[in-house]
Amino acid sequence: MIYPSIDKLLNIVKSKYELVHIAARRSKEMSRDEHFQLRENEYKCQKNIGRALEEVLEGKIKIIEKENQ
Repeated sequence: MIYPSIDKLLNIVKSKYELVHIAARRSKEMSRDEHFQLRENEYKCQKNIGRALEEVLEGKIKIIEKENQ
């Protein structure tokens, strides 16, 4: 089973496409800056993309929705 579950993530983020965008940006930040929101032993995933999704699930990444005008 894949962790974190897409169903749980979609309760936090409204769109799969937005989730992909958020995870990709955060993953690149992790690779570039080597700054992590959780301790190394708290992550279940080894790769940064999975770790970014875990951070979304844990609420470590604040998602600001832009209002349409």
